[in-house]
Amino acid sequence: MKKIVLLIVTIALCDLFLLQGQDILLKKGIVQDSVRLNDSIPETFALYLPTSYEPSGTWPVLFAMDMEGRGKQVVHMFREVAEREGYILVASNSVHDSLSIVQNTLIASRMFNTVYSMFPIHKQRSYTAGFGSGAKFASIIPSIIKPIEGVISCGSGIPYKELIDPRKPFQFVGIVGRSDFNFNELTEEQNIDPTLRRYMDKRILDNYLLVFEGGSEWPHGDYLQRAVEILTLRSMSKTNIPKDSAYVHSIYNRDFSTLNNFTTANDYLGARYLGEEMLNKFKGLLNLDELKKRVKLISKENEYKIQERKQKRFLQKEYFIRSDFEYNLNDDVLTLNYNNLGWWNYQMTEIKKFMNSTDPFEKEMGMRLLGYLNALVEDNINLELAQKPVNDEALSYLWMVKTISSPKEFGYYLKIISDSAKYEDFGTALFYLEELLKNGYTDKGELYSLKNTALLRITPEFNKVIEKYFKDARYDIIEE
Repeated sequence: MKKIVLLIVTIALCDLFLLQGQDILLKKGIVQDSVRLNDSIPETFALYLPTSYEPSGTWPVLFAMDMEGRGKQVVHMFREVAEREGYILVASNSVHDSLSIVQNTLIASRMFNTVYSMFPIHKQRSYTAGFGSGAKFASIIPSIIKPIEGVISCGSGIPYKELIDPRKPFQFVGIVGRSDFNFNELTEEQNIDPTLRRYMDKRILDNYLLVFEGGSEWPHGDYLQRAVEILTLRSMSKTNIPKDSAYVHSIYNRDFSTLNNFTTANDYLGARYLGEEMLNKFKGLLNLDELKKRVKLISKENEYKIQERKQKRFLQKEYFIRSDFEYNLNDDVLTLNYNNLGWWNYQMTEIKKFMNSTDPFEKEMGMRLLGYLNALVEDNINLELAQKPVNDEALSYLWMVKTISSPKEFGYYLKIISDSAKYEDFGTALFYLEELLKNGYTDKGELYSLKNTALLRITPEFNKVIEKYFKDARYDIIEE
């Protein structure tokens, strides 16, 4: 039976607000979906207390960020790691990417203050984490809110480097898949010019990179485990907590075995990434002479040199293709160059060829290019939506490109159909209607209730298309 801790919490005046006294029943070893800040503030957070938690002593805390307010889901991502490593785990249900950075920061601050008031937190062991946009927000927090000591960033580099306060250095643990378009940015941050590296080192205490086989996705739990272990090991090397020799050696031995498995599997790049990670995280904790020799031998292997050269070649090729994407999209939106939609179709054909390649490096490049193109179009859509007034034609063009780069995202077809019908451009509306149905869309009810399409829906052409894909139309087809 799981232990239950009854905490009667009376939270006093803090920097931003006053919490009323409240009785909260908190269970160890169970994810609690929605803990309220207090009766007057509707904001909530998900919480996990490890089964080893006791009110005595001090505890590390990991604040996980999800910019769609899915606290429960993100807590579950880290729950097993938090249990093994003995971390309190917290995630807001109230931060959201529709809010400004200032609004989200205030929400996070209120949550931090509540947690610090409720539990005996080790103030030198407070960390943030996130994936994608959540990782970007998590990386900003250490420069704004005390006392955040480190960040676990999944699938994102360090945004807004100019916001990093050199007086508040922190640990940055990046995790990225080789097929994630953010891979380029994160690897560049590890291999930047020495002058810039010295500048970065003044601003960030430690900078780590964990690379896995995969794309833009939450990494496997093993990588989340390794990321949290880095935070714990650095706390030991900084003497924030006592050194646990058994803990250190167990991780070292496991990682060394994994490194050997990489070389056995002929993944010398993976071995090199892991070797560099180990040299970084065990610094000051172990004698690393044997590891240094092993990493040096790996870097001299012919297969490693071949793999490194191929990866660099495809990264360079990818750089030029990305530049073409950015230039053409900017030019197309400014000139409303509908004739260039054929060029975008051709680019998608090329990307698919890359993705189907038997060469793993070319295949990864293809997947990164697809992710980059979709992110580029989405960023431009958001820029257009932020304009006052919105340029409807530019927005419609971007929706069209999105149906090419992501043909299974049906919402963009529906937007084009509705927008075209609004201006009685039934030819465009019918073209995207058929493209939508070709790609597997099946919600006929939504089609018949789509905004601005009342006149379109009574045309014989519309009903012929519906009959073709659904076998029946709502209205009789009148032959002229």
